[in-house]
Amino acid sequence: MKFDAIVVGGSFAGLSAAMQLVRARKHVLMVDAGRLRNRFAATAHGFLGQDNRPPADIRADALAQLGRYPTFTLWQDEALTAERRIGGFHLELAEHGSAESTVLVLALGVEDTLPAIPGLAERWGRSVLHCPYCHGFEIGGGPIGILASSPLAAHQGGLLPDWGKTTMFVEPGVTFDDELSAMLSARGVSMETERVVELLGEGHGLHGVRLADGRTVEVHALFAQSKVAIASPLASQLGLELEEGPQGFHIKADMGRTSLPGVFAAGDAASPMHNATLASAAGVMAGTSAHRALIEATLWG
Repeated sequence: MKFDAIVVGGSFAGLSAAMQLVRARKHVLMVDAGRLRNRFAATAHGFLGQDNRPPADIRADALAQLGRYPTFTLWQDEALTAERRIGGFHLELAEHGSAESTVLVLALGVEDTLPAIPGLAERWGRSVLHCPYCHGFEIGGGPIGILASSPLAAHQGGLLPDWGKTTMFVEPGVTFDDELSAMLSARGVSMETERVVELLGEGHGLHGVRLADGRTVEVHALFAQSKVAIASPLASQLGLELEEGPQGFHIKADMGRTSLPGVFAAGDAASPMHNATLASAAGVMAGTSAHRALIEATLWG
């Protein structure tokens, strides 16, 4: 069977794109491998109407709502390859063989590469965080650390003092210009140049960091900058144009439209800014743009 649209990726961006398309009475296949970036976070925050809910519960509700539309199909599967063919796109899948569609929506997500510090990876999404607006309030005003592994940390440093007393742990080789240094000082950020060698705390909790000189500094949360990579080879297989952001490359998209006609993209893999609300909104734009493309295909062939 050929679908009107295939949506690859079943988190907030993909779900929102699929909703627009099924409501336009289009036959939509969602292919989702289940490796969601937000699987490490116990709850989502700052997402209007969904505040303090587990991401898995939000996704389950969205899938239940999509399932009420007779033109929606979900395959728990991995899309291995994608290619453009006359009249649309052909995907090879790990479990279901293959699928074809007129348009393709990529909500591929990203994978994080974290600083290699003992105790950091297992706390990612819990007490090691990336977004002040997503998790800052829950720190409860306690002491906050920033692991400055890139100049991008200055952006977090300007924000985080509103959530608690902030210490910036500057990694070797990272520097800030005079303007950024003055801003951080004006915001009351303490600067620490001794390297962090270990995170301390029970389970996923955090009560401090140990420095290379043996000192410990109390922090209840640590913000870190990960490097990200698009979590699927489909974008490169299709030859989509990419843009470089502060954390890595993402798919270049305008209202969801990519450099290849008929292919649309949304979510973390198509933006330098990563946030549940932004991903959902981008999915809406990608879904409506894909619908317009389907109309044009009908009109002009």
